[in-house]
Amino acid sequence: MATLITGSGLIGTSFGECAAQRGERLVFFDSAPREEFLRDKLGGADYVSVRGDILDLPCLTQTIREHAIDTLIHTAALIAGKVAANPHWAFTVNIQGTINVAEAARLTGVTRVVHVSTLSVYDRRFESAPAVAEDSPRGQSTPYGYSKSVQELVLEAYQRQYGFDLLVVRLAHVFGLGHFLGGAASGAITHTLLTCGRRGEVANIELDQTRPLERIYAKDVGRAVDQAATVSMPPVTVFNIGTGQITTFDELVLAARKILPALRVAVVGDGSARAAAKQPLDMSRARKYLAWEPRFSLDTALRDYLNDIERLEPKG
Repeated sequence: MATLITGSGLIGTSFGECAAQRGERLVFFDSAPREEFLRDKLGGADYVSVRGDILDLPCLTQTIREHAIDTLIHTAALIAGKVAANPHWAFTVNIQGTINVAEAARLTGVTRVVHVSTLSVYDRRFESAPAVAEDSPRGQSTPYGYSKSVQELVLEAYQRQYGFDLLVVRLAHVFGLGHFLGGAASGAITHTLLTCGRRGEVANIELDQTRPLERIYAKDVGRAVDQAATVSMPPVTVFNIGTGQITTFDELVLAARKILPALRVAVVGDGSARAAAKQPLDMSRARKYLAWEPRFSLDTALRDYLNDIERLEPKG
């Protein structure tokens, strides 16, 4: 048996690194596979890359059958500003693509689906507790957040009708080598700070991107998804994955300067930073049922991230 991952981006490959260590056979299903990125992340692991579109249900179903897939990790989606820029196309990809994932799981007898969601599904108008728990209301979000909420609802409806295992992980803002390529501004900021600091260049950061965020390192996310893929089915099925801490932009810059003392930052743009979430995610469910909590602090994550950058881009 094997695991299929929709998408070949940072989160899917971070999961793949963990799954490969336990000998799992992996199939990445992506309309534009990042072959070099996959080779760098997975090396000699047992994986194959299939060029296929989640909007093509027959292709997805055939791939699952050909590779005897029993677990499906759903990461493929348009994110953040790409959804706001073209909602019609983004909703088609994110929502119809998820319908196809659910239908393919039904048709082929996949036993477990792990869906990668986001803290953006939460309706922040109702923030009152010290931390945001998984039973907090969904809604009042961005176009991206709404599309992710619909994805969850589609999969929940299929699970209740057809009975496969479904676990949902709602991620804080992920950073790590490669995430910014998908269009995530929070990931791009971290990458800009490290690469500019390393090269001796000024890191220009847009003012509206300097709001406080809950940030989580991709390698911790990979472990969380792997736990969701392998744990005995728990009594609850939705899990926040974050650090439980809000980090300000100044704190992020300070942490980056600990390893790159010469880092120079210029905040550019007019107006003010976008409003920030006041509460972090509640991580108690993930600790209790997934036996997971982050291993990387912000400092150790940035050092590890910089090591990855230097490994791929050695100074001449």
